[in-house]
Amino acid sequence: MRKFSITKFLLPSFLSVFLITSFIHCDSTQPDLIIRLDGSKISRDSLKQKIHQLMQEAEVTGIAVSIFNDNQPVFQEFFGYKNQPKQLLLNDSTNIYGASLSKAVFSVLVMSLVEDGVIDLDTPLESYLPKKIYEYEPKTRWHDDYSALQEDRLYHKITARMCLSHTSGFSNWRTPQFDIQTFQEPGTKHVYSGEGFVYLQVVLEHLTGLGLQELAEEKIFKPLNMKNSAFLWKPQFAADFALGHDQEGNSYQKDTDNEPRSASTLETTAADYTMFMEGVLNMKLISKRSYDEIFSPQIEVSSPTSSYEGPLNRTKPFKDMNYRYGLGWGILDTPYGKGVYKGGNGSGFQHYSILFPEQGIGILIMTNSRNGRSIFIELLKVAIKDSFSTLEIA
Repeated sequence: MRKFSITKFLLPSFLSVFLITSFIHCDSTQPDLIIRLDGSKISRDSLKQKIHQLMQEAEVTGIAVSIFNDNQPVFQEFFGYKNQPKQLLLNDSTNIYGASLSKAVFSVLVMSLVEDGVIDLDTPLESYLPKKIYEYEPKTRWHDDYSALQEDRLYHKITARMCLSHTSGFSNWRTPQFDIQTFQEPGTKHVYSGEGFVYLQVVLEHLTGLGLQELAEEKIFKPLNMKNSAFLWKPQFAADFALGHDQEGNSYQKDTDNEPRSASTLETTAADYTMFMEGVLNMKLISKRSYDEIFSPQIEVSSPTSSYEGPLNRTKPFKDMNYRYGLGWGILDTPYGKGVYKGGNGSGFQHYSILFPEQGIGILIMTNSRNGRSIFIELLKVAIKDSFSTLEIA
C-alpha cells in the first residue's frame, strides 16, 4: 500500500474536497441503498467514505463513479480535483478524456449503420470502395494514410467484425519505425488494435461521405442528448476540463489537437457517458438483436499479452477465466450472467466500465490519475460485489 503523501495532498484540503463534492452531488431522489450483484446492499454514505479512503491511500487525483440498479443510474458522485496543481474540483460538467471508451461508443455506431444496410459485418471492407484503400489521398496527418498497404497481401480480407473484435491482424498502433501492415491472418487471433477500429472508421467515412464526428452526432450523441461529447476537442470544453495526472500528482498538458479517431479520441463527461451506458442497458439506439451481436463472443483470448485491456487475474490461471471478446467490448461469464466491459487508459486517465445486463447492474469509474487503476479491484468489489473484473490495464 502506498503511503499518503501529505506534501502533495494536504489532508484537510483533500477531506474538504470529499465533503464538498459529496454534498453538491447528493440527489435526494436517489435511493439511499445500492443493490449489489449478490443481492446485498450498501449505503450511499458508506460507499462514498470507501471511495474517499481508497483515493487517499492510492493518491488518486480525481474520480467520477456512476452505479446502475434496475438499468438506471442510482449513484453519481464526483470526488477530488480536475486540476490538482490549481486545486480545481471535478464535477458533473467537467470534460474528461475518454481514451478507449471511444471503442464502446463506436461499436454501437457501427451496428446502427449495419441496421441501415450501409455495411454488413462479414463483407471485406475494401470491397465497398471504388478503389484500393491505399489509392486515396490522405486527409489527416497520418491515420488515413494507407500507402504502406500497397504490397500487403492480407489486409483485403479484413471485415468490420474483425476490426471490432480485434482480429484485424493490425498491431495496436503504427510507429515511425513500423508502418501499418497485417502481421497475421485476419480473423484468426485476438490482438488489441486501435488501427483496426480506425481502418473501419476510414472505410465508413469514404463510403458515407460523412466524418466520424458527423456520424456519431447523428447516431449516438444527439439521440442520447450527450451534449458534451465529441470525438474531437471543441472550444466549449475549454471552460471546464480535467487534466491527466501522473503518479506523483503532477498534471500533463492537455492535448487538444487530436483528429477524430474511433479508437481513442472521445471527449466526454461522466454524466454524458453515464447516459450512454444507460442507453446500452435499456437497448436504446439499436435493436436487441444488434446488442446481442455486440455482446456475443467472437474470439477467445488465449493469453494476457494478447489484449491491451484484458483482465489479468493473479490468483488463478488465465485460461480458467473464460475471457472472450465481443464487438468493441470484452465479455466475462459470471454466476450473475454475462459481464460486458470496456476500459480506457492514456494521457494520465484510467477508466473502467462494466454492465451486467441480466441483472440491470453496472458501474462506470473514470479517473484522471495514473494511480486510478490501483483502486479498481477493491472499488468494484465494494460497490457492486464484482469480484470477476480482477484486472490491470496495460
